[in-house]
Amino acid sequence: MTDFVHLHVHTEYSLLDGASRVSEVTKRAAELGMKALAITDHGAMYGIIEFYKAAQAAGIKPILGCEFYIVNGDRREKSTAAREYAHLILLAKNKTGYKNLMKLCSAGFTEGFYYKPRIDHEILKEHSEGLVCMSACLAGEIPSALVRGEYDAAKEAAAWYKSVFGEDFYLELQDHGIPEQRMINPQLIKIARELGIELAVTNDSHYTLKEDAQAQEVLMCLQMGRTIDEGGLFDSDEFYLKSPEEMASLFSYVPEAVENTVKIADKCNVELEFGELHLPDFPIPDGFASHYEYLEYVTREGMKKRYANPDEHEERLMYELETIRSMGFVDYFLIVWDYVAFARGKGIMVGPGRLQRLRAVQRLRSFAKGIAGLLQQLGIQCNIGQGNHRLVGDIGNLLLHLLLFLLHPLKDHFPAVQIPPHTVFYSGNAAFIQMLPGQLSRSRILQHF
Repeated sequence: MTDFVHLHVHTEYSLLDGASRVSEVTKRAAELGMKALAITDHGAMYGIIEFYKAAQAAGIKPILGCEFYIVNGDRREKSTAAREYAHLILLAKNKTGYKNLMKLCSAGFTEGFYYKPRIDHEILKEHSEGLVCMSACLAGEIPSALVRGEYDAAKEAAAWYKSVFGEDFYLELQDHGIPEQRMINPQLIKIARELGIELAVTNDSHYTLKEDAQAQEVLMCLQMGRTIDEGGLFDSDEFYLKSPEEMASLFSYVPEAVENTVKIADKCNVELEFGELHLPDFPIPDGFASHYEYLEYVTREGMKKRYANPDEHEERLMYELETIRSMGFVDYFLIVWDYVAFARGKGIMVGPGRLQRLRAVQRLRSFAKGIAGLLQQLGIQCNIGQGNHRLVGDIGNLLLHLLLFLLHPLKDHFPAVQIPPHTVFYSGNAAFIQMLPGQLSRSRILQHF
């Protein structure tokens, strides 16, 4: 049986450009006897986690990647000329490569977005470690230069990519029956031999089965604002997940390029950890020995502004800060404080539902740091149960119940909890919410929505 791995694969997360369901394409790869499969959606990594889990469930190794949009100039430039971009395949070899994939993808949106999320050669070189690079389809920088008849420009570009990625750069060969592909493939092979670059074959899969080509055409017409009669972008029904035998037969004249797909797959070994916190490292100013020390500092500064006698709350403050530290959430609170402070400083409205995604609503340190205000204004005080260090119930659920209360009696919307006078117990949590008598009048709540 021929060994081959698909390294250029689009899923439903290539929005309006990929028809392959993650669950279906991974299952199909396993049925075809493949040991691994890549995901390379356009400009984004939305499907990475779902794909990773689906591939493992199907018994194949997930290869995590992305097909980036790359510009020759500055990614930050936004002009008519800047709309010209090329495609480029990047695959993560290891954890460093995966982090660089995320950095590049994020930069494409936050720094380079102009019709598409774009990167440039500068940032690519900066974050090239741990990545395998392939020259992509006809829209790639090197193939498109060859289509234009610019062999020297294509060779120069290939030399640059080799200088950055070394043995991890591959020239990509494709054949979907498109004349331009068959025209440039011999030239790609020539460049590879002249510069000592390895070749790899791909099939640019956009749908799982050959009979799915019509569905792909509909997607493309939706994306491009065309009718079915006008047609989409694809002039072929060969963009499906082909078997290893089909790929070996199609590229029988370059068997080493087929074999290299397996070698590339062997290079890529990213293992994702689930069930653990993966918080960014919050940068703290000089003069602070730890993140906890800085959290305590900003909290105390906030208390000075919000309490006439902050010393009266010292015991509660230290209890809550210690709980946060023991649970490993110090950086989380600093991050939330940072973006909320930024939003308020810019006059951007901050809603309560997004502020305490960690299920820690309106605690003393949040109030002191200026993170949330709604529940405090309502006079609601939340307390933590010391036994298991679980934080108070989800703010989203509480606010939903408050909104429902505007229309219906409170007792009809807490079917799973008991409501003694002035106290609401959230089942499953060691936390409770104490409310003042008459606290939840409709008119009182409406003042805050």
